[in-house]
Amino acid sequence: MSGRGRVVAVVGPTATGKSGLSIALAEALGGEVVNADSMQLYRGMDVGTAKLTPAERAGVPHHLLDIWAVTEPASVAAYQALARAAVDDILARGRVPLLVGGSGLYVRAVVDEFEFPGTDPLVRARLEAELAESGPAPLHARLRVADPAAAESILASNGRRIVRALEVIELTGAPFTASLPRPTPYYDAVQLGVDRETAALDERIAVRVDRMWADGLVAETGALAERGLRDGRTASRALGYQQVLRLLDGEITEPAARADTIQATRRFVRRQRSWFRRDPRVHWLDGARDDLVEATLALVAEPSAEVGRRE
Repeated sequence: MSGRGRVVAVVGPTATGKSGLSIALAEALGGEVVNADSMQLYRGMDVGTAKLTPAERAGVPHHLLDIWAVTEPASVAAYQALARAAVDDILARGRVPLLVGGSGLYVRAVVDEFEFPGTDPLVRARLEAELAESGPAPLHARLRVADPAAAESILASNGRRIVRALEVIELTGAPFTASLPRPTPYYDAVQLGVDRETAALDERIAVRVDRMWADGLVAETGALAERGLRDGRTASRALGYQQVLRLLDGEITEPAARADTIQATRRFVRRQRSWFRRDPRVHWLDGARDDLVEATLALVAEPSAEVGRRE
């Protein structure tokens, strides 16, 4: 086990209550939050990512929010370096790092030994040209044949990740999922998975999307469009934002944009659940339980958290 210090990771599907739990844990443990939601890295993407407001953060320091412009492509390797620097700084000050978010690859890139496969500019350029010409659907279909497990975990609309998976397959001759290393801890991490019963979570998603609309998601997206959101290969595909962009472009109606956001988020939740449930080190807790904070603190207090339990 690594001697670098202990990290508490709060993971799981969207809308399960991870953010609220992280605040309670930070207050109880003397902790600071390190964001592991790939879309909350973007400046100005607040309403549509359910980013906690400064008041909702209750004085708990948060790291790696609002670090990239919406035109910046996401980079897990860049995130890894930034997140580990934040974690190490928190540990050095005698505080507890809380890695919080539902972006599975980002979490693994921090808590595990994780080196990224190489890249080839010519292969990447060719695949990106195909993406620009034909859209992500044909590439995703190709990925489904080459690596069904990768296709299942990558949204069919996420052209950038599809291109990366196909690039790795072409360069290595092996499935993209084979390039992900077997988990070897980089930190001593206790991983806490928050989930809810499917029907209840589906309803929470619908309520959350309605709240986003009421809180100004359309106006926020319009303002971000003026700052180049449509040119952002990652940010423009974010759930909610991609639907509102289509609304602003006159491609769909507002009711259709809301309905599609709800359905797309529910599909995304299934993928998140599948990703995190594959890791036996995750301790699963029902986000609806009354004693969630107490149960979580009991797990954190255990000397080792290498074997997860599902509740």
